[in-house]
Parts: sequence; C-alpha cells; structure tokens
Amino acid sequence: MHRLVKLIILFIAIFSNIFLITKIRVIKAEELAQIPTVSIPTVTGTPEGASVTVTMEQDQINVRSGPGAVDYPIVGVLIAGQKVPALGRSEGGNWVQIVYPGAPNGVAWVYSPLVTINGFLPIVEPPPTPTPRTTPTIDPTLAAQFIVEIPPTRLPTFTPPPALVLPTLPVDQSSAQSGRVPMGFVIIGLGVVGLFGTFISLLRGR
Repeated sequence: MHRLVKLIILFIAIFSNIFLITKIRVIKAEELAQIPTVSIPTVTGTPEGASVTVTMEQDQINVRSGPGAVDYPIVGVLIAGQKVPALGRSEGGNWVQIVYPGAPNGVAWVYSPLVTINGFLPIVEPPPTPTPRTTPTIDPTLAAQFIVEIPPTRLPTFTPPPALVLPTLPVDQSSAQSGRVPMGFVIIGLGVVGLFGTFISLLRGR
C-alpha cells in the first residue's frame, strides 16, 4: 500500500516537471519572437578637439583677457593638472586661446610655456587692447595754486678783511749806548760758574 502511494506521488512529480519545462520553452520561444529584426545604428563619438593642460610644476596660472601680461588684465586662474578646450594660438605661439566661461565672450588666454598643448591650434587674431575707462586730467587752475615762485636772493658781497698789523717793540737806546751787559748774559755766566764749581767738588771727593 505504501509502495503504491509512493509510485503515485513520483508519477505526479515527473508529470509536473515535464509540464513546467514545456511551458518555459514556449515562453522563451515567444520572447525570441519579439526581438526586432531591424539593424541597430552604431553610436560613434565625435573626435575630441585641441586642449591644454596646466603643468604640475605650477600650483596655478593666470588667465588673461588677451595675449599679454602688461596690456591685458587677469580674468581668472587655472589650477595644476586642469584641462580646458583650446581654440587657437597667437602669432608668435607664446599665448594660447582657451574656452573660459568667466571671461568676456567666453574665451581667454594663457601663457603657453605653463601648459601642455594637445592637438593642432590655428593662429587667431588677438583682441584689441583695452583702453582705460577714465583719462586722468589735471585742472590748470588747481595746479597753479601749488606752484610757488621763489624770488631770486641776492648773494652777499665779499668784503676783504683788514690788513694784519704786527706790533713792534721799541729798542732801548739808553742801554745800547751805555755799553751795559744784558742780564741774560749775567745769569748764564753765573750758571756756568756754578756748574764748574760742582764739577771741581766732585773731583775732590774722589
């Protein structure tokens, strides 16, 4: 009895599997029939244009409104390794025109030795040099107030010093005529006699 039940259960299981497999094949056949037979167009990318990349030797570089560091102001910066599209180059090749949304007309210029150029760049016309907004003018009336006229000064005339007068001592005619001995000779004579006496005393003491 148990063996008969097992056979019935096994038969039901086999029949169910066969039914499921057949149904799956039908579903797959229907799915395959829904695949379109038209050709699918291939998508091709447009070739990338020229570009420039900031060298890693610079932390950042200036972006100017034109090809010049003196005549054109700075409109932005690019950091090291940044890559931007390039449009052209100056006639000498020292400056590269790039796409820069923050600049006037969306274009700006960078110094070519600071970037790596990728692709061909045509020569483009540089923009006109910007003119200053205001021209400084000097009011001549106001400037005249600061002009001080210094009158010429008369230099003092040179006055020579008076002649130097040297005093002269009068000569004592009475002593010269009387034949007296000057006191200087008398003092010198006494000094010589004293020295001579001292010398003789020393000789005797020996």
